[in-house]
Amino acid sequence: MSIVWLLLPALAWGVLPLVVSKLGGEPVDEIFGTAFGTLIVSVVVELILHPSINAISFIMAMLAGAFWIVGQLGQYTGYAKIGVSKTMPISTGLQLVGTALVGVIIFGEWPSVMSKVIGALGVVLLIIGAVMTSIQDNKDQSNGSQRRTIIMLVVTTIGFIVFNAIPKALSASGIAIFLPESIGMVLAVLIYLLFKHDFHRVVTGKKSWLNIIGGFVFSIASLTYIMSVSANGVNTAFVVSQLSVVISTLGSMIFLNEKKSRRELTFTLIGLVLIVVGAVITTIF
Repeated sequence: MSIVWLLLPALAWGVLPLVVSKLGGEPVDEIFGTAFGTLIVSVVVELILHPSINAISFIMAMLAGAFWIVGQLGQYTGYAKIGVSKTMPISTGLQLVGTALVGVIIFGEWPSVMSKVIGALGVVLLIIGAVMTSIQDNKDQSNGSQRRTIIMLVVTTIGFIVFNAIPKALSASGIAIFLPESIGMVLAVLIYLLFKHDFHRVVTGKKSWLNIIGGFVFSIASLTYIMSVSANGVNTAFVVSQLSVVISTLGSMIFLNEKKSRRELTFTLIGLVLIVVGAVITTIF
């Protein structure tokens, strides 16, 4: 059963971009549906398992969920602007680099000189891999759009980094923080809609509620990842979960018909390998 827990997070997180892209709608519709779908699942889990959590951890978990919205909205916007096959490797590479650096600076990971050297090598591989997946042949105006989108991904990835960092500082279990995280997600989305003056359209839109399915897929990934950590350990569970970037990138070319030239495909495949290797190095060593 531990193998099932090990593979399901990668599969679900890899399928998520394909699902929301197929369901359609604007990025804000997708993030609304994903947040509410996650909240529905988290309420069911809470009613069944009744995990305990203190008030401070509850509030911090809500904050983490709100920051997740920043990162995920950036990803969904990236799907619309440059496609899943470019967005996911870049976003994943940025997340891994940022999370590794936060681990070293704040949580004192990689304590020895050797671990710092090996970890730095892993970070370099992640950066090179992300850059290679962004290479494209045509040198027209789309390059400017891609550069702007990549800058947007760099900025919004801060949301993912905070989302990943906060649970490390909490004593509560992953199951216990699942509900408050989802509450934070929903509140952040609603506040964003109010500022965007798009509240009524999104809340009453069919595409928004259809994207609840995306929330169910995300919840499967999150819950099975928690089970994988328990069954296989943090390092193994995390590294295997990063295979999701391979699934989403290749899946987008197969199921979403995202086109790449032979040269672009070669660079993308090499970049994916470097990202996975970098993930292994920064996590295991």
